[in-house]
Amino acid sequence: MKDNKIFDLIVTVVDFGLGSKVIKTARESGISGGTIFLGTGTVDNRLLEILSLDHVRKEIAIMVTESSVAYEALDKLNEKFHFDKPNHGIAFIIPVSEVYGTRDSVSETIIKKDRGDENTMYKAIFTIVDRGKGENVMDAAKSAGAKGGTIINARGSGIHETEILFSMPIEPEKEVVMILAKNEIVDNITSTIREELKIDEPGMGIMFTLDVSKSYGLKA
Repeated sequence: MKDNKIFDLIVTVVDFGLGSKVIKTARESGISGGTIFLGTGTVDNRLLEILSLDHVRKEIAIMVTESSVAYEALDKLNEKFHFDKPNHGIAFIIPVSEVYGTRDSVSETIIKKDRGDENTMYKAIFTIVDRGKGENVMDAAKSAGAKGGTIINARGSGIHETEILFSMPIEPEKEVVMILAKNEIVDNITSTIREELKIDEPGMGIMFTLDVSKSYGLKA
């Protein structure tokens, strides 16, 4: 019987048109494939803001792979796309606790990992709100110290169907806001978003945070 394997989620945010190239490079590092989402990123530039050009189209590529592959793949992605240089995108790893259906899984069963506590500098904050409120989330986050974020359009499985996540419908008119922030300001950001967007009220949105175990391209 094979040993249980440990998995990670690699997330990259790049300019529109580069997502497929990211996945191609990742495949060369041993990753079987990934999924690309369309989103909008923010540019911290006062002149562009005045000209209403401070938002750019982004592609978010996510890939689940074994941890033994993930860190080396992330380094190779950085070598190719230079995430460690300004305005070249971001890339990070999130630990995965359970995996279903991957070709590397053992008999299609749940695979759990026991890594213990990891010392991470950053967290990923995800907020799901009605379409049009993503900008309000970003404004609240920036006022609390966030450097920027990515807004992703969320869709259900069909125009007349609704997906349910944490008892909240995820329909075509939803937006997912992803923000990366240092641990010391995460509480301030989440509390500000909760207050400004009234997240704790029924139907106003949901928010959760995940540890980031390694990253490139995040502003200090």
